[in-house]
Amino acid sequence: MGWLFAAAIGLQERSRHALLLALVPIAIGHEASIGLTVLLVEELRVLASDTPVTIAGAVALALLAIRQVVRSHRHPRWVGMRLRPRELALWSFVMSTAHGAGLMLFPFVLGIHVGGGSDLPTISSLVVAAAAIAVHVLTMIVVAGTIAVVVYEFVGVGFLRRGWINLDRLWAYALVAGAAATLLIA
Repeated sequence: MGWLFAAAIGLQERSRHALLLALVPIAIGHEASIGLTVLLVEELRVLASDTPVTIAGAVALALLAIRQVVRSHRHPRWVGMRLRPRELALWSFVMSTAHGAGLMLFPFVLGIHVGGGSDLPTISSLVVAAAAIAVHVLTMIVVAGTIAVVVYEFVGVGFLRRGWINLDRLWAYALVAGAAATLLIA
């Protein structure tokens, strides 16, 4: 939903530049959430073998998918549409974490062994993990930015009153796919 915040900020400020600047704290919050998840997975792997960590990751993804379906369209009301950059970064971090964005990288993280113990030396696997996170966040920002610019320049937010694509449901299906991919790696 970062695109919606970015488009709203652009429309409020009547500035595409403000829209594009809003993407920076959104990216920072998203990347922090994913980084925290990667760190958590690696710490769990120190405490347990890969099998229980893999099963726990798949279960977490499946439970998040169920939560997305059950709580469809229930979003926090405490957030307004006027946020300072640090508040926007915090919102992005909280939403990315709550929606399981970092967990979607679970199959990949299991495959690279960031903490060592694989064919790759630790430093190389850290570089691979950092690059994967950066590519993920960059892709997310390009997609969110493109949607936000299209809404800002051409569509407007009036379409939200006329119809809505249930992205929560689509995300739930993606989480199920992530759970399946995690189990296939095991």
